[in-house]
Amino acid sequence: MKYSILAIIAVLFISCTNNDNELPAAIDYTAQNEAEIKAYIADNKLDAKRSDSGLYYVINEAGTGKQPTSTSTVKVTYKGYFTNKIIFDQNNTGISFNLQQVIKGWTEGLTYFKEGGSGILLVPAHLGYGSYNYNGIPGGSVLIFDVSLITVN
Repeated sequence: MKYSILAIIAVLFISCTNNDNELPAAIDYTAQNEAEIKAYIADNKLDAKRSDSGLYYVINEAGTGKQPTSTSTVKVTYKGYFTNKIIFDQNNTGISFNLQQVIKGWTEGLTYFKEGGSGILLVPAHLGYGSYNYNGIPGGSVLIFDVSLITVN
């Protein structure tokens, strides 16, 4: 009897443990994000282009200076928000970073501008933070950025 109770407790304990190092399976938001971006573009009457990766971008000012590559260090100002226009991040004074250190949507998107250029990046989740929550950004979120490219180093 004593061993059967221990066996039951052991089975319950083992079945209730969870490996905290395992992440839940990723969810594919591609179709949902595509529809959300297209609706946002239509609602806001944007003249957006779509890249092969699924990134949408609007060039308000192309700029006249140097054009960054995906490995450039750039200085930008930006405002990041969701399709419901709730702002999650912004920088109005200028921030510098290497394009290898940011989300894929920025690494690709900023290469469409030259210094002095500005526009909008509409970033689907697979080019942003994916299907996982990140610093208050819900997994699967479309991210929109108003960006101004100040300098390219």
